[in-house]
Amino acid sequence: MQAAYYEATGAAREVLRVGELADPAPGPGEVRVRVHASGVNPSDVKSRAGLRSRQMPFARVTPHSDGAGVIDRVGAGVDAARLGERVWLWNAAWGRPGGTAAQYVALPARQAVRLPDAVSFEAGACLGIPALTALRAVQGWGGVAGRTVLVQGGAGAVGHYALQFARRLGAATLLASVSSADKAAVARAAGADECIDYRREDIVARARQLSGGRGVDRVIEVDAAANGARAAELLAPQGELVVYGSGAANFSLPVFPMLANNLSLHAFIVYHLPDAVRAACEAMLAAALADGTLQHRIAATLPLARIAEAHELVESGAAVGNVVVTLE
Repeated sequence: MQAAYYEATGAAREVLRVGELADPAPGPGEVRVRVHASGVNPSDVKSRAGLRSRQMPFARVTPHSDGAGVIDRVGAGVDAARLGERVWLWNAAWGRPGGTAAQYVALPARQAVRLPDAVSFEAGACLGIPALTALRAVQGWGGVAGRTVLVQGGAGAVGHYALQFARRLGAATLLASVSSADKAAVARAAGADECIDYRREDIVARARQLSGGRGVDRVIEVDAAANGARAAELLAPQGELVVYGSGAANFSLPVFPMLANNLSLHAFIVYHLPDAVRAACEAMLAAALADGTLQHRIAATLPLARIAEAHELVESGAAVGNVVVTLE
C-alpha cells in the first residue's frame, strides 16, 4: 500500500517519506479500513517534529490519528455485517505505529464509528480530535445551557465546532475570540453572537462589556500558556476555565482571584476520554451528523504526496479550519 511514514523526528520535508509499505491485516477484534481521507492535527505535527519527545516511540511511524474510509476486512470476533461500512476513525496513531496516512489501517473495531452516507470522507476525517474535543469542552462539567461562553479561537478547527455544539446545547450567549474580520465571519456563521478581535481590542474589557459586567461563565481555551493569566478577569463568579491545548508546556494562573471567586479549572486531552464520556460524545455527534446541521470547515485538502506541505500548513497556523490529506 501507499503510505506516509517517518523513522526519525524532525522537520516535515526532512523526515516524512511516501512509499510502499506492507498491507496491514486486522487482528482479533479489529477491522481494516480502506482510508479515503486522513486528518492532520496539531498533535500529529508536534509528534513528528519531536516537540514532545525527540525519541521515536516506534522504529517507523505512519502518522495521523483521525481519518475516514470503508471497512474492507474484519478480524476474528467482529461482525461480518460491518464489511462495506463507511466509518470515521479515532486514536489510530495514539500509542500505535500505524495511523491513517496510508491506504489501509487496521485498528480496534470500536475505533471505527459509522459515518452517515451524506457526510463526506473529508468531513469524517475531522471528527476524531476536533469535533470530539469541542463536544467534551462544551458538554462536560455541567454543560453550557443558559450560560455565557467564550470560545477562544472561534474560527479554528476545534473552536468552529465548539461554537456549533454550544449553540446546540443551549448556551445563552456565545462569544468568540478571533484575529481578523474574515475569521469573525466564520465564527458568526458557526453561532457566535459577538466576536472579539484580540489583536485590536482588550479582550477582558470587551468580554465584560458583552456580559453585562459580570464576566463569562465558561472559557473554552485553545492556548492556556497565552491566555491563562487572564482567566480570572474573564470569568464570572463560579466560572470555569476548560483547557484542551497550550502553546507551551507550562502556564500560570492567578490563584487568589480564582479562590476568591470560586473559579474552577478543567483540563483534558481527547485521546484519554473515559469510555462513558466518549460514548456520550459520540452519541451527540451522531445526532448532529444525522440531522445535517453540523458545519465542517476544511481549510485545505491535499493528496498524500503533499503530506509535508499539509504538515507545514498546520504548523504555520494559517489554516482557518481543518487540513485533510486524501488517498486514492
